[in-house]
Amino acid sequence: MSVRDLTILGCSSQHPTRLRNQGAYLLRWNEEGFLLDPGEGTQRQFIFAEIAPPTVTRILISHFHGDHCLGLGSMLMRLNLDRVTHPIHCYYPASGKKYFDRLRFGTIYHEAINVIEHPIKKAGIVHDDGKFKIEADFLQHGVQNVGYRITEADTRKYDKDKLKKLGIRGELMRTLVQKDKITIDDKTINIEDVSWIRKGDTFASVIDTRYCQTAIDIARDAKMLLCESTYLEEHKKLAHDHFHMTAKQAAQIAKQANAEQLIMTHYSARYRDIVPFETEAREIFPNSYAADDFKRFSFPR
Repeated sequence: MSVRDLTILGCSSQHPTRLRNQGAYLLRWNEEGFLLDPGEGTQRQFIFAEIAPPTVTRILISHFHGDHCLGLGSMLMRLNLDRVTHPIHCYYPASGKKYFDRLRFGTIYHEAINVIEHPIKKAGIVHDDGKFKIEADFLQHGVQNVGYRITEADTRKYDKDKLKKLGIRGELMRTLVQKDKITIDDKTINIEDVSWIRKGDTFASVIDTRYCQTAIDIARDAKMLLCESTYLEEHKKLAHDHFHMTAKQAAQIAKQANAEQLIMTHYSARYRDIVPFETEAREIFPNSYAADDFKRFSFPR
């Protein structure tokens, strides 16, 4: 898989509406498929999105309120039915272990897939395989709730023109890569002379929380921030009372974090029209977009 995009499989909050399913988000990134917070009906949403479920390699649960996890069991059973051979890594707050087990083993079926659990007990790095690093921290939602930060590894890029000019190819190139320097005609050429480091991109997910510093830290310099925007500013008190945010607050987080793009989601069912979310957020952070079911946002290098 070389696709890099975010597909919205649902963007409603506590319950689905005629227009929006419960939340679920698929981030396809190189060889990985990160499924975040699969709410009820997620398995069916894959059909309408025309994406094969085996795309999923990792499932990240922020917390165990139903609209963020009721689709977990059916997704695992679907991947089991499809006989996927790759492991399915599952990340979730450790305090919700009993709920994870209930969802995973809620019905009768013969489990053939390899599910690897990563219960999160404390903030920090929860995965690093040299290709991707996943960091987690706890948000403010009344229950233990995790925000995620996914960063790809840095890569070294070479200047083809400089390599050609210096005649570096074949065995010389292999030596340069292995030893970080080579000698040509008594002149030492360091790897930094013909290359540079491309910093890995970051995707951040901040779902279900009040406005807080932790959310800003998770979103710091992210290329894409997926952020809850349950209410509009006119219902700011409701947002605070229910441990949620407004579109304006989501935009403030994106701005303070120096994020590149904001994708808003998790709308209250009271709103039929989502255009006002973009209008409100763009006053503060112009590169703001409202998620909608089956909408895709590219995540280019």
